[in-house]
Amino acid sequence: MKLADDPEVFRDELADWLEANAPRSLWNTVSTPFQGHWGGRNCAFPSPDHKLWFERCVALGWTAPHWPSEYGGADMPTSHYRVFREALSSRGLPMPLVGTGLTMIGPILLAEGNDAQKAEHLPKIASGEIRWCQGYSEPGAGSDLANLQCKAVLDGDEYVVNGQKIWTSHADKSDWIFCLVRTKFDGKKQGGISFLLFDMNTPGITVRPIQLISGASPFCEVFFEDVRVPASNRVGAENDGWRVAKALLAHERGMVGESIAAGGARLPELQAYNVREHALEVFGKDATGRLADASIRERVVQSEMDQALARITVRRVNEGLKAGQSSGPVSSTLKILGTELNQRRWELGVEIAGPDGLGWSGDAFSDRDRALARQWLRSKGNTIEGGSSEVQRNIIARMLGLPKGA
Repeated sequence: MKLADDPEVFRDELADWLEANAPRSLWNTVSTPFQGHWGGRNCAFPSPDHKLWFERCVALGWTAPHWPSEYGGADMPTSHYRVFREALSSRGLPMPLVGTGLTMIGPILLAEGNDAQKAEHLPKIASGEIRWCQGYSEPGAGSDLANLQCKAVLDGDEYVVNGQKIWTSHADKSDWIFCLVRTKFDGKKQGGISFLLFDMNTPGITVRPIQLISGASPFCEVFFEDVRVPASNRVGAENDGWRVAKALLAHERGMVGESIAAGGARLPELQAYNVREHALEVFGKDATGRLADASIRERVVQSEMDQALARITVRRVNEGLKAGQSSGPVSSTLKILGTELNQRRWELGVEIAGPDGLGWSGDAFSDRDRALARQWLRSKGNTIEGGSSEVQRNIIARMLGLPKGA
């Protein structure tokens, strides 16, 4: 499909293409950076229609449409990419491919990778061939990430990696990992960190899933024992990984905020969950046709207003960034906004459900009620993962020039 030069003409052409090519079962479904087809060597499509949707989009370079065509993209200008995202969002269509490859390591490689790294990894990300995970946090280096101790010692043209990572999302399903390692132990902590890429099938890697109270978890522990990684897989200079890591964290926090602002749930039973419809189902309508319980009605309206404002904020921020505006503390702001909004949303959902909202197992509870309790528990981790809210507020305070302790 050749792109029209005028973005508004492209909008009309895209509408016709979507009408003819986007499977109807995927319309009006939740679309977030965390839901859909993740790709990878062991890929499993959520449904046959997801597979068809992916194949039609990847053929046009539309899994990463704003990337250069030499790396599997479509050379789509910013104006057209905005139209593309808006078209999918307004129809409730999922992105054809999701995951940290597209949203985190891909953008970093475009900005920081050398030509060989770009040519090796970016086409495999865009085609869904390789799925990536992130090796940042350690048992003693979570919010204080600069304290990481996983070490890499240069041996000829290879690094030998020993140590541990924790809370590594989807490590058990991923093909490659982008990993922070310590390559220097003296001096400032941030100055001794390097950024490595390596295959999860490399000898010496052990992955152990971590179970959470919600009963479902993407998290894993990852152990490295004499893992040999080519030095050519280092992104940036040795001991310059902290700078690369900070740039990637901005992508991660923005992605988390954008995903949650979209209202997405990670459990299939709740993908189409709507707080307002749930409240109407439980409480019914009064004589005027409004939600019968005035207190719940007020909270539902506030929740929907907050959700709408979050979407507008994300859209405004993205447009500003694409126009070349400085990101400043934007990613931290979106992280706080999205995660705290998500926690309030699921808290309200459980309250609306009453005793059914505490259902865990058994035929007395519906699939949705059992999923609701789990999603509510899962949301408690939102303000910790990806950098706690306290850390994000400190970042914002520093960027605003506020005095310590303010």
